[in-house]
Amino acid sequence: MLNFNQSINDNPYRNMVVGVNTKVRIDNGTYTTAVNFDNAATTPPFYSVEKDVKDFLPWYSSIHRGKGHKSVLSTEVYEEGRKVIKSFVKADSENDIVIYTKNATNAINILAYVLSQQQDGRDVVLSTWMEHAANDLPWRDKFTIDYVEIDEFGRLRLDDLEAKLSKYKNRVKLVTVTGASNVTGYINDIHAIAVIAHRHGTQIHVDGAQLVPHVAVNMKPFGNDEHIDFLSFSAHKMYAPYGSGVLIGSKSTFEDRLPYCKGGSAIKLVTHQKIWWEEPPQMDEAGTPNLIGIVAMVSAIKTMSRININNAYKLEKNLFTYAYNKMKNITGMKFYNHPDKQETIGVIPFNVEGVHHSLMSAILSYEAGIAARNGYFCSHPYCESLLGYSAKDMDTLMKDSDAIFPGIVRISFGLYNNFAEIDKLIYFLNQIAMNKKYYIDKYSNSRGRYNIKNEV
Repeated sequence: MLNFNQSINDNPYRNMVVGVNTKVRIDNGTYTTAVNFDNAATTPPFYSVEKDVKDFLPWYSSIHRGKGHKSVLSTEVYEEGRKVIKSFVKADSENDIVIYTKNATNAINILAYVLSQQQDGRDVVLSTWMEHAANDLPWRDKFTIDYVEIDEFGRLRLDDLEAKLSKYKNRVKLVTVTGASNVTGYINDIHAIAVIAHRHGTQIHVDGAQLVPHVAVNMKPFGNDEHIDFLSFSAHKMYAPYGSGVLIGSKSTFEDRLPYCKGGSAIKLVTHQKIWWEEPPQMDEAGTPNLIGIVAMVSAIKTMSRININNAYKLEKNLFTYAYNKMKNITGMKFYNHPDKQETIGVIPFNVEGVHHSLMSAILSYEAGIAARNGYFCSHPYCESLLGYSAKDMDTLMKDSDAIFPGIVRISFGLYNNFAEIDKLIYFLNQIAMNKKYYIDKYSNSRGRYNIKNEV
C-alpha cells in the first residue's frame, strides 16, 4: 500500500495554503493527513490572507466616519479594495461599480431586487437548467422565469437561448447564467452568451462563484458586444474566509431606486418626513461592513494575481485529467460530466454502482480522511435531470417519509491539491468498489451509524 502521507509530484502552491497537513482521526482510531476534495464548496485560506488580516487588525476601525487615524486608514483600505477587484476581473474602470456583499447569494438577491424596481415592461428573466439555487430562487417571485435547456450531455443549449429570447422578444430583462457549473464543472462561454443577449437587446449576469477562483475573467468594456453587464462571486471559494463577496455592474443600474437593505451608511440625511439616499455603491452597503472579510478577499485576489490564475488553472486541469483517467478504470464507476465534450474546471461528479452517494462520502471520510461532497449541491433541477428524475418523481419522493433520495458524489480540486491525494482517493474507491457489502454492512446496516435517508 502506498504511503499516502508522502508527496508525489508535489504542488508548488501547496505551502501557500493553511491546514493542508492537518491530521484527522479515522475509524480505526489512527490519524491521517486530511484530504480536502470539497473546494467547490469552500476553500481553505491562503497564509498570505491570514498574515494580511493579522497585520490589519491593529488598525481596524469604522469606515466613512470620523477623522481618527485608524478610521481614515480603514476607509482607505475599504475603498482601495474596489480597485483591486475591478482590475482582477477587468471591469469597466469608468462605468462599473463594486458593491461589497456577504457572498454571491447575497449579491444576486440584491441584483434581483434592484432590477425588479425598474418598470420598463421587461418582466422575464432567463435562467438555465444548470443553475445553483442562488441564481434561480431570487428571480422567481419578482419575474416570470424561464430556463434555458440542457442537452443530453448536460451542456447549455445556446440554440434554446436564442429561441427563448425570440419568443419573449422585448420582455426579457436579463439572461442570468453560471460561469462554471458547481455540479459538472462545465465552463460556459459567457462572452458568446453575452453577444446573443445583447443582440436581442437585453443584459447578462454571470454567477462567477465557481468561475472566478479558477479561470481568468474579463468583463470587457461597455460598448463591446461581449461585455458582461453584471458579475457576482464569493471570497470563501477563493482562499479567503470571513464571509465576503461582490456584485459588479454599471452605476446607472443602481441609481434612482430603493436599496435592498436599509439603515446607516446607506443614507445621506434622514428626517421623519424624508430620506436622502447615498449614491451607489454605498447605497447598498448599509450598516457596519465586514471589513475583515474585505481585507481577506482583496488579499486573496492579490495572491491569485501573483500566482497568475492561468497557471493555477493548468495545474488544476492536470489534477483533473489524472484523477478522471484513473477513475474510469474503477468497477461500477459512472460519471455525470463529459470533459471530452466541453471544457471544465476541476470538478468530477460520479457514483459507484451499488453504493449510495451519502454512504460513499461517509466511507471516504471515516476510512481515509477524504472530504468529498454528496447530494444535489444546491443545484437540484440540474442534478435531477442528470440522474434521470422528473419533477413528478421528486414530488413522489418528498411525499414518502421512507424514501431514500438519489444523489451524486462530487470531488473538486483546489490549486494546492496534489497527485498523492488523488492516488489515495483512487485506492479507496477501488477498495469500496471491490468490497461493497463489507462497507455497507460496516457503515449502514450493522451499526446504523450513518443515516442515508432524505439527504440531498
